[in-house]
Amino acid sequence: MGDRNAGTARRTGAGAEPALAPTRGDGRDVSRPGGVLKRERVRDAVLEMAEERRPGDAIPSERVLCAQLGVSRPTLRAAVDELVIAGILVREHGRGVFVAPEKITQELVPGRHSLGVPRASGAWTSRLLEFTTVPAGARTGRRLHLSPAAPIVYVARLRLVDGSPMAIEHLHIPAALVPGLTRSELEHGDLYEHLHTHHGVHVREATQAIEPTVVTRDEAGLLGVPELSPALLFERLTTDTAGQPVEHVHSVYRGDRYRIVSRLTLGADTAPAEPGGGHHPGIPPGDLPHGNLVAASTLGDVQEQRR
Repeated sequence: MGDRNAGTARRTGAGAEPALAPTRGDGRDVSRPGGVLKRERVRDAVLEMAEERRPGDAIPSERVLCAQLGVSRPTLRAAVDELVIAGILVREHGRGVFVAPEKITQELVPGRHSLGVPRASGAWTSRLLEFTTVPAGARTGRRLHLSPAAPIVYVARLRLVDGSPMAIEHLHIPAALVPGLTRSELEHGDLYEHLHTHHGVHVREATQAIEPTVVTRDEAGLLGVPELSPALLFERLTTDTAGQPVEHVHSVYRGDRYRIVSRLTLGADTAPAEPGGGHHPGIPPGDLPHGNLVAASTLGDVQEQRR
């Protein structure tokens, strides 16, 4: 299965494994700091079993794993819980623990001078939840550079991959840009391609913010997950070739089937950094050679539906 969620499932490195230490009932070590490494070792052992299996395969029972690893059930459960939260394993009530669906990669923004969303594996479709024209209002009007009374097209749609719910999108588009926008354009094909082909709107750049959230009861029902499940909130403002806003979107993506991956280019070959610049998320200030930039591209991983 390759590198499954390597950022969450860290390796402890080569060498002798730490001896097991006494634990509390919740699996936490109570005797010494080495308990952190102990939990890493147990989790890594279960992770390796998952990597050797195919999506949908079961991992051994708690009794078998406890015997193999020489740990208590609370310690094992704590390790499995971490991998379930990370989306590597899934629990099915009354059946056991299984390897989660494989993840596939979708590039969100391939280049800094153009806006495109190449298709991920699987069939992406949309189901309209709402499609209407309303006044922009103060907040959306500010984002789209419109008066509060200006009409916008508001669209709520459920995004699906191979028929499985993935995200809920809320789109706000100036009505003057998309006269005659149809339900079919919003349910089938690429929206940006429809904007280009049918409405003469040429999108170029987007500013997108991402933050963690949890789903509400209504969102949970649409996405098929428990209420308050982890999710990712995307907020995006898209502009055209003239720099005018053409779309404001906020979307809620399932946290169990979507994650963000960044590819960083480090080193002296990049252009000099501007004085007083900040630091890249995840890289503490001072960890990069002075004067070097971080060139980054961001990818989205969508977990493939289990067959």
